[in-house]
Order: sequence, then C-alpha cells, then structure tokens
Amino acid sequence: MSIVVTGATGHLGRLVVEALLARGVPADQIVATGRRVEALADLQDRGVTVRRADYTDPDSLRAAFAGAEKVLLVSSSEVGQRLPQHRNVISAAKDAGVRLIAYTSFPHADTSTLPLAAEHLATEQVLVESGVPHVVLRNGWYIENYTGQLATYLEHGIVGSAGTGKVSAAPRADFAEAAAAVLTQDGHDGAVYELGGEAFTMPELAATVSAVTGRHVAYTDVPVEQYAQILVGAGLPEPAAALFADFDRAVADGEHHVGDDLATLIGRAPTPLADAVAAAAARQQ
Repeated sequence: MSIVVTGATGHLGRLVVEALLARGVPADQIVATGRRVEALADLQDRGVTVRRADYTDPDSLRAAFAGAEKVLLVSSSEVGQRLPQHRNVISAAKDAGVRLIAYTSFPHADTSTLPLAAEHLATEQVLVESGVPHVVLRNGWYIENYTGQLATYLEHGIVGSAGTGKVSAAPRADFAEAAAAVLTQDGHDGAVYELGGEAFTMPELAATVSAVTGRHVAYTDVPVEQYAQILVGAGLPEPAAALFADFDRAVADGEHHVGDDLATLIGRAPTPLADAVAAAAARQQ
C-alpha cells in the first residue's frame, strides 16, 4: 500500500513528497503524480514511484491510485473548474479503496466571504458524501505570495487594501510538513484543520522587510477598487487582480487570522516572518 501525492509537479506537492521522505517513509511507498511526469524524473531516480495523473482524465486517476492506501488531493489551480476536477479525484480514490483522503482546502471555507472559498467548501461536502475517510487541511496564505515580491517591495514599497488586518501566513514547506503528518499518523479522520502561521499586518510586513534588508519600505493602504487597478497596471489580468484585491478586503475584515493547528501538526512554531523574509533576501543576493 502506498501514499499518493497529487500535483507533485507543483510547489506544494513536491514539498509534501520531500516531507514524507524526511519522515522516513520508504521512497517506494510514495507515488508522486502529475500531468508532466518528466518533471518528476529526479524523484523517480530516488526511488519514488511516478505516475501520470490528470484531474480531467478519470482513467489516469484510477491508474495512478491503484494500490493506494492514502491520497493527498492538492486542490486544483483552475478556478471555476476545481469542483468537477476534485470530484474525479475523490471518485477514483473511492474506487481504489483508499483509507484516507487529505484535501488542501481554504481558510474558514464554511464562513469565508471570498468567492474562492465556494469551490473548496463544495469539495469538502463531496468528501463527506463520498463516505471515504478524510481530513481537511484548510491551508492559509502562503508567505511566498509576499516574499516572492521582495524586489518589488524594495523598489516601490508595499501597496494593498488590508488595513491593519492580520494574515496568518507560513511557507509552503510548513504546510507540506502538516500534510505529511496527517498522511503518516492515525487519528485524523474527520478532522478539519485551520492552518496558519505567524499573524502579521501589512505595516508589520513592511517593517520586517525594512529591518531585514536595511532599506526603508513603507506600506500604503488604498481602497480595494484602486488596488485592483494597480494590480492590472502591474500586468495581472482583471479577474486575478480582483481576486487578490478582494483577498486584502477579507484580511482587513479579519477573515485570515487563524489558530494554532499548523503548530500542533508540525510540532513546532511555524517559520517566523522575519526568517522567511531573510531567506528570500538571501536567495536574491
């Protein structure tokens, strides 16, 4: 029996495979899947089983899940198509007789006002209706969404609409550790975990970037509509810009300050903001 990680060609899925290996799971008991299996060649060289799996291709999913004991369903990145794709994964996992599905959902999916949450909440309901034992990992905001913009921050400052609301962000690697924990331990069936890291405001992010880099960075708060237009001007398509701006609105309203489930699952405090910023700054040198 094996642990199947979907989306292993993506950032989070790849990190989950690494976290499983770090926990001592034998490589031949891990199945890394994705649409582009050639991107997984290095994992295959290390003994990990590699299989093609496409959320839109039920036959590929059934083949990928053969012999699986547990499946990590990393949520699809295709907004508007997530629910039918996730249904395919859950159905294939059920047909394969898996003992546990872990799903990466959205913070406070049952109460969030963000449109993004709807597909995740609907997927959680499909899991319940499937009858397959499952655990829901409501991953908070990835800190890379901020540290990946470090160069822009240093040149132009930080602009947003989050006010003084707090966001509980953590690196993808921390969330990957949490996923590996529930995939290698018993007792998580039926659990819904709200996962978030150190909570900080955008002014605190600006202060941390300033302290770490030695260059003054300020945060400028603007109305949501103006922020969306700024993002469009920076090259984002209008739908994506609207989603990011609305996320800031939700942060300002207190929707993204979550509890301690991440620390509980990984057995340590999540990576501090200052450490994540310092790591990003070091990568740019």
